[in-house]
Amino acid sequence: MNDPDIRPESEAVRQTIPPAAVGVRNSLWLRTAILAAALVVSVGISLRYGAHPLSWADLLQVWFPSASDSAGTGRATVISLLWEIRLPRVLAALAVGAGLSVAGASYQGLFRNSLVSPDILGASAGAALGAALGLLLSLSIIGIQMLAFFCGLGAVTLTYLLSRTVGGGHFTLRLVLTGMVVSSLFMAGISVIKALADPYSKLPAITFWLMGSLSSVTRADVRLLAIPLAAGIVALLALRWPLNAMALGDEEARALGVPTGLVRLLVLVSATLVTSATVAVGGMVGWVGLMVPHVTRFWVGPNHRELLPVSALLGALFLLWADNLARWMFAVEFPLGVVTCACGVPVFLFMLRRSQRSWAA
Repeated sequence: MNDPDIRPESEAVRQTIPPAAVGVRNSLWLRTAILAAALVVSVGISLRYGAHPLSWADLLQVWFPSASDSAGTGRATVISLLWEIRLPRVLAALAVGAGLSVAGASYQGLFRNSLVSPDILGASAGAALGAALGLLLSLSIIGIQMLAFFCGLGAVTLTYLLSRTVGGGHFTLRLVLTGMVVSSLFMAGISVIKALADPYSKLPAITFWLMGSLSSVTRADVRLLAIPLAAGIVALLALRWPLNAMALGDEEARALGVPTGLVRLLVLVSATLVTSATVAVGGMVGWVGLMVPHVTRFWVGPNHRELLPVSALLGALFLLWADNLARWMFAVEFPLGVVTCACGVPVFLFMLRRSQRSWAA
């Protein structure tokens, strides 16, 4: 056990990975390439279609001005539409989807429970409370993100401490139940903020934002989102090996040289930072952090070395198309949170039924 070459990706950890996941690993690069290609095509489609559809020639005109458009009027209109409206929204959808998926997969790996997500642990509700308070106080986007982060971190910490102190039942069950209680507590706080908000200016903005939306995202929002999101995702990807070891339990992980307390703290802080940043920009977008890691786990197995990066790609692809549906389905744009819920519930019920069949077998 003192061999320095022993890493969390050791024979002991490999034994926890089903044989099916080992077979999937051989085609992992192909599947990742397919996901990346689908993502590139989806970005092109998302930039082209909307309230004012563009042709592929219009998109090419941004980089290659046509000789017939000497005044540059058409190109200027396309550039304004793309750079000011559609591209920031597409980038925000990719970032929010990837961030919530990686955060959800990390929470699930840390607590060894596939039912855990940022929503259930209270991170989303806590971040929403902080962001709603920032909107009420008319803070800048940086101030809103800071409030969202600290309230989200406080919610997760409170959930974890309560689940450790409340007696009776399995720890996982206590964790889920205390997460629901903490989420309800913070949602009550949001209701108080809505009651105090100006009904003609602040209240409509807070209410629409709580349902989840990327309609008002700007390039400045994307730039501010990129910093905490990149920091959190990079930190979580760097913790893939310790998360694999902690899947064996704390005692086995410590035997492999993993500082479990430090890893748990880093995962909680990083995942909460990612969740808070996404909530501060896109509002409460549910089901992504719960559903996408489930789908990815069925596809590539439970090894976090593959699970986290593929979850990021799949989450970005899913939320991009969810946002497209929110824009395209009706003349009036639907809240993004409604679309993700409508897509996530059937998929989750299907996976739950499939899991029950495997347990019965």
